[in-house]
Amino acid sequence: MLENEEPLQGEELSREEAPLKGEDRREEEFVILHEDNHILVVMKPQNLASCPDESGDKNLLDLLKDYIRTTYKKPGNVYLGLVHRLDRPTGGVMVFAKTSKAAGRLSEQMRTGDFEKKYLAVLCGAPVPERGTLSGWLKKNTVNNMVYLCPQGTEGAKAAELEYETLEKQGGLSLVKVKLHTGRSHQIRVQMAGISHPVYGDLRYGGDKAQKGKLALWAYSLSFTHPVTKERLLFLCEPPKGEQPWRKFDLSAAVRP
Repeated sequence: MLENEEPLQGEELSREEAPLKGEDRREEEFVILHEDNHILVVMKPQNLASCPDESGDKNLLDLLKDYIRTTYKKPGNVYLGLVHRLDRPTGGVMVFAKTSKAAGRLSEQMRTGDFEKKYLAVLCGAPVPERGTLSGWLKKNTVNNMVYLCPQGTEGAKAAELEYETLEKQGGLSLVKVKLHTGRSHQIRVQMAGISHPVYGDLRYGGDKAQKGKLALWAYSLSFTHPVTKERLLFLCEPPKGEQPWRKFDLSAAVRP
């Protein structure tokens, strides 16, 4: 969903290059939410890597490059800038840059805080208070790819902060909205487990308190300034409402500007 439904002012895709189904074109592994000559906004499905890694598994960045190469009949290497990442088990909205200029400007927005990401998560139990801020220090162990809470001043530790708000409670679970102030690896999962309310399905960090199932963490909102037109854009995307545990909650009400 695009907050401003007026067409972007500036360079548009040529008639020969425009995808047949515009913003809602569906592919097997992803959904295109918006595309112009400068940016590509997509819904990343869960359990798909954002970019190539040591596993060699299929990943979103390469799939999108293949989409551009095939759709626009572009020979050779295709440029597509990775502006930010979502962890493999997390689904939701991502933006990619189709030019190096767009990539640089979006990256600068991330540095200045103008790039805003919000998540929905289903937690085991109900956090107290129902809304608040979690601050701490996180350090990643690159050997086992685990992230740990640690004391301030620990070598290699980075500050982590997020805001959360409980939206609904059902059957021992809570639907919460999370806004990140920092973008640390596995941040939401580690900080929520740290207050004894792990994300549903997060057996990695939640231990005995977590419930088995697909990780219930979704990047539902992405807001940034268009790198060329300077228009403020907001994209919203609901989690898979038919799946557990999402179907217990009113997601339409949760996914609102």
